Amino acid sequence: MKDEQAHTPTPETLFSDRALWQSWLDVEAALARAQGEIGMIPAWAGKEITRHARIEAIGEDRLRASIARTMAPILSLTRCLAEDAGEAGRYVHWGATTQNVMQTGRLLLIRQARSGMNDTLARAFTRLAELACAHAETPMAGRTNRRHAVPITFGFKVAGWIEELSRAVDRLDDAGGRTFRLPFGGAVGAFHGYGEDGPSLMSALARELGLGELVVPGRTVNDIFAEYVVQLGMFGMTTERIAREAYVLMTEEIGEVSERLDAGVVGSSTMPHKVNPKHVVRLQSECARLRAQTAPALESGLPSHEGDAAANHLLSSVLDTAIPLGWTVARDLERLLDRLEPHPDRMRHNLMRSGGLVATERLMMALAPVTGRSRAHDLVHHAVEELDETGAGLEETLLDLPEVRSLGETEVRALLDPAGYTGQSAAIARQLAEAAKKRAEVLGSRPLR
Repeated sequence: MKDEQAHTPTPETLFSDRALWQSWLDVEAALARAQGEIGMIPAWAGKEITRHARIEAIGEDRLRASIARTMAPILSLTRCLAEDAGEAGRYVHWGATTQNVMQTGRLLLIRQARSGMNDTLARAFTRLAELACAHAETPMAGRTNRRHAVPITFGFKVAGWIEELSRAVDRLDDAGGRTFRLPFGGAVGAFHGYGEDGPSLMSALARELGLGELVVPGRTVNDIFAEYVVQLGMFGMTTERIAREAYVLMTEEIGEVSERLDAGVVGSSTMPHKVNPKHVVRLQSECARLRAQTAPALESGLPSHEGDAAANHLLSSVLDTAIPLGWTVARDLERLLDRLEPHPDRMRHNLMRSGGLVATERLMMALAPVTGRSRAHDLVHHAVEELDETGAGLEETLLDLPEVRSLGETEVRALLDPAGYTGQSAAIARQLAEAAKKRAEVLGSRPLR
């Protein structure tokens, strides 16, 4: 059990030497089994090669020493595997090329990362559902241009996060349908080393690895990887928007949410009173770095002809950064949401600071059937303008107007209560809470081979 846990991939270990080497061995083993299936090599050889295709069996020190001599990692790996596989070693890496194995191995690791992302995103959606449901009717100020607009509920705000994050996941799924395809066509993608059996091998190997197929499985299919990184960047953009909004709401002058920090956490080494947010600031930094990978990813999608090592080196560098970082962003979003604590009393306090101004639209629309919409707007607008000049309260100023007074004092006071003017916020919050629960169930149960 300890050994299994030690080798369970994490964002930090995803592209470690050990993980990369094992991914290449997985490809070599699957290739041998597929070739055995279609009769390209003896079936027994495929089984024997698979039995030895474990980094524990080959030995990390042995492989590292060989790579240091050859400066050709796949050559060293296949030599070690062939030596260990005995008679079956004659069939290791049969007709394959280095780039095919490296690209496919990295693709398998990208899929592992996506599986890890799905697990943590499932928990993030579950937490968002809890927040949206629990605070469906918690009133707060809606804000446009960073100033009070009309009242909403905190659950409605969370509903917006849910829907936007759902779109980001949908885009990753869509791109993944094109990304998780097998780039295994030999030197230039036309199956020269496999002859007429090339397409059959492609199908058999794709089944072994649980990948889709390409008609032209060449070495310059960088666009499928570039697109995936771009969608990871979009995911980073969405996540950062959520984190930024939470960060602003944590400002002491607003104070509508906060992070729950563990005992002993130090906010500032200089100011004893200060408790700085920790999780939200790290997440924003990670998101910015993730978004920054989109530009070099697009550059890597410009290889020349049927093979271009320069573009591939760039692509590998981008993937080595973007894929673990995307997983890290998902993980840290879930951690932030788990520690996010709303403060309904503070939300109501801030909402009431204007004394009903944020609900004047409601009064205007109640007046509109009597005066017409434009006249109602002007009456309320001019009354609001007079507040600073007269120092009178909002309700008193408005009730001085005959048209407003005709609605009745009790009705006017009710219309100006911000907490009673949240539109469809609660219904939308509950609708998206259910959607988030379903999304969590799907993500939590989705198998990625």
